[in-house]
Amino acid sequence: MAEEQDQDDKTEDPTARRMEKAREDGQVLRSQDASTAAVTLGVIATLYYGGFWFAPKLTDLFKGALIFEPSVAFSAEQSALRFGSLFAESFLVLTPLFLIAIALAVGTASALGGFVFSAKAAAPKLSKLNPLKGLARIFGLRAIVELSKALLKFSAVAVFAGTFLYFNLERFFNYARFDTNAGIFASLDLVLFGATITCLALLLIAAIDVPYQKYEFMKKLKMTKKEVRDEMKDVEGQPEVRQKIRQKQREIAEQRMLDEVPSADVIVTNPQHFAVALVYEMDKEDAPRVVAKGKGFMALKIRELAGEHDVEIFEAPPLARALYFTTEIGSHIPADLFYAVAQVIAYVYGLNAMTKGAEKAPRPRPKVPKAFKFDEFGRTAARSTNG
Repeated sequence: MAEEQDQDDKTEDPTARRMEKAREDGQVLRSQDASTAAVTLGVIATLYYGGFWFAPKLTDLFKGALIFEPSVAFSAEQSALRFGSLFAESFLVLTPLFLIAIALAVGTASALGGFVFSAKAAAPKLSKLNPLKGLARIFGLRAIVELSKALLKFSAVAVFAGTFLYFNLERFFNYARFDTNAGIFASLDLVLFGATITCLALLLIAAIDVPYQKYEFMKKLKMTKKEVRDEMKDVEGQPEVRQKIRQKQREIAEQRMLDEVPSADVIVTNPQHFAVALVYEMDKEDAPRVVAKGKGFMALKIRELAGEHDVEIFEAPPLARALYFTTEIGSHIPADLFYAVAQVIAYVYGLNAMTKGAEKAPRPRPKVPKAFKFDEFGRTAARSTNG
């Protein structure tokens, strides 16, 4: 009962780490029915289509095994040598069949759950010697399910085999009229063909068993919410480790942001405390976009990069604070700031297009709406007044 209750609590899908740990323990998706179907069908198909090679060799082997010279029959030493020779010849003839069977067994298992060798899984377990657990396995729910599956498998194979015999029974009787050798070869040909057809039932069983085994496998590896939380703690480690991870992530994000500064059209500043880099691709976008922003030390870094790459720096404290507090990196500016930013970008474009000796256009003084006027702490004018 406690075990069932514990299983009911396992509502979470297994994590990647849980799956990897199960793999290390030798717990992978397997289907005995799929392997049986592949090996049986492969071996029978090999005998059927490779009969031209196997039949003469096996026939000669059987003939030779039934003939004993007197010197061999009445000598223990010679008999042992003869049996050893027959065994070696049989093994050589059947080796291709063995290799095909092994390849199909390993290949089918690997296709489902991968090729895994686990010393832990191969080690003997004393718990398997517990008679109470053995009885539970024999008379438990799983045993009933396995018995039902076995009966269904037998029924499926019997239906396929019976159907084949029903439609080919007359042909079997007709082989009695054939010459002995011809009758044997013809009947073996039909038997192997019938076995191949019958094995299609095993493929049907495997097609049902594989999804069932996958469901059972994932159900067995399910985790409780507590197990997931504990695993996350183990993965992330102590708070110091998490802090270092977050710090590294921030550094990567900041570096990626700074890499965008050289491509900016203008840097709007406050002049030292805030800096916002803007890009406006007139042919592609409807509004300017923030590609970098910073406060304090990061604002200084943005200004330095802008100076190194000849990006125009425009001092407009209210606009810089408005852009910093209302627009995320990679986002377009709010519609209420279009006019103010348009003045700045138009001024910068004018500077870039100006020829030497020409008179500079008057520097604009962009104004921002009252709702977008922020102080250095991100408070609007209305909030600052109420405060």
